[in-house]
Amino acid sequence: MKKIYFIFTAAVLLSTVTSCKKQLEIKNPNQPVPESATTEAGIIALSQGGVYRNGFRDLKYSDGVYGFFWSGAMGFHEMMGDAIQVEAANAFINQIGCPDKITLDNGTVVLNPNSPNKQIAMIRSINTNSNQGQNTLYYEWAYMYSMINTCNNILSSVDKVSFPTDAATKKATIKAWAYWWKGFAYSHIGSIYYAGIINDVAGATNGNYVTKESIITESNKQLDLCATTLNAATVTLAYNDILGKLIPSFCQVGKGGILTTDMWKRNINTLKARNILVNTPVATMSPTQWASILTLTNDGVLSTDKVFTGRSNTAGDFLSPTTGTVGSRVQNALAGGNTYKLSERLVQEFKAGDRRFTNNIAQTVTWIGNGDRGHIFNTRYRLINKGTGLAGVKVYTNTDAGAEELFLASSYEENELMKAEALINTNSINPGLAWVDAVRTSQGANLAAVSGTGLTLTQAKEELRRERRCALPFIGLSFYDARRLKIIDPVAQGGGRYGAVVVTGAGAVNTNVTIEYNFLDYWDVPDNELVYNPPAAGSTPVKNPKQ
Repeated sequence: MKKIYFIFTAAVLLSTVTSCKKQLEIKNPNQPVPESATTEAGIIALSQGGVYRNGFRDLKYSDGVYGFFWSGAMGFHEMMGDAIQVEAANAFINQIGCPDKITLDNGTVVLNPNSPNKQIAMIRSINTNSNQGQNTLYYEWAYMYSMINTCNNILSSVDKVSFPTDAATKKATIKAWAYWWKGFAYSHIGSIYYAGIINDVAGATNGNYVTKESIITESNKQLDLCATTLNAATVTLAYNDILGKLIPSFCQVGKGGILTTDMWKRNINTLKARNILVNTPVATMSPTQWASILTLTNDGVLSTDKVFTGRSNTAGDFLSPTTGTVGSRVQNALAGGNTYKLSERLVQEFKAGDRRFTNNIAQTVTWIGNGDRGHIFNTRYRLINKGTGLAGVKVYTNTDAGAEELFLASSYEENELMKAEALINTNSINPGLAWVDAVRTSQGANLAAVSGTGLTLTQAKEELRRERRCALPFIGLSFYDARRLKIIDPVAQGGGRYGAVVVTGAGAVNTNVTIEYNFLDYWDVPDNELVYNPPAAGSTPVKNPKQ
């Protein structure tokens, strides 16, 4: 399968294809609609296209900078997590990651150049339906509910399909696929928006907004349904055949491929562990929550497991080779030369001698951006396209078609670092640090082991924080970590970042800067949704009370 099937939907929130009798006669498998998914080929086309196109690539509003999910919506996360910065003003993205103020080494305070319209106020001011695609809050919501709607269509259609052979296993595999991606989508909604909608009806919606916690509960419910449904996929050849058709062939490379049912269940456990970790401030994590993360990650993704990955192809069916990922929008021959700029704060996380740094990051001529658009985006560093060729060392981006491996959901590295964090925070510092060492080894960092070196709890936590930044960049996790560690909170409330590296507009390198981000922790529901689907009586608040 060289191309992803394209499933056409009306590009509005909670979009659907309206029923039409003549659509039942559609024979073209490259443009299926739910009504045409009455055959094995049709339901596969709907299932694949609904995820890879509707869920990640095709929306009514888009732009070359921010319009796609993995380069745009996840780019917003990486900006707010200060892994990347941006000067471009499309959809106000230069303001999304712009802190309220910074205090330089000499005590000079530099305010957000957009002040008094700081990040929280800016988000509120642009969150209007009239802004259409200029509303930053629109994208992740629209993509994930488009995916959920398609999954509902899959689930309502699959039992009507006539399968020539092994019907029970094939139906179970396709249902598991729909449940998995619904769980994935609800995980994203509940991890970034203050409220959301739970909907199991294809082509419909409701005004019953529920809390972000309820959305995460729904994510776990769908993931559990996936695991249970996989038990009914008992004919291995039929299961492999269907899953091999659902996953594009160009994504079945490296860590991507046909997961066994046990591998898939371990992927589920890792994603469920993420649901707990990223939505709970570290300071308020309970012993029960740490224990749950340990239980899940102890049965999570293994180093030898296949996982769900994304790859580009020449046609850009799913990801464009040169613009489809955050990393591809950072790499350049010069610092600051691409849409996204490599943050000095990410660069400073690498320890001396880390071969991942050597392989992926180079210092060039200092780039200074327009001062009226930001005060921390200046940078001396660039991301090296394709790496420098060090054998066995992780490469952060590669713009050759099919060369970059993007982890869409769970990964071995994320699993082990969550396990490490749970151990470190439950008085098992050295066992936790051993998993930090294991991740560094798996990525070819070639760093001296930190387990067994007598690190204190504070030192171990810092080792873990830095490693998550180096091991898991550009996939949307950076903001979650900044939020749960209170880094995005006001300094007066125990937030902020200290000892940060910042290059001023005059090119001076400061190494002990205090950054006060003061970002919104969970976004309000997009007005693009509320205008057409106002909250029903009894709904939870759709606006975060944080000011």
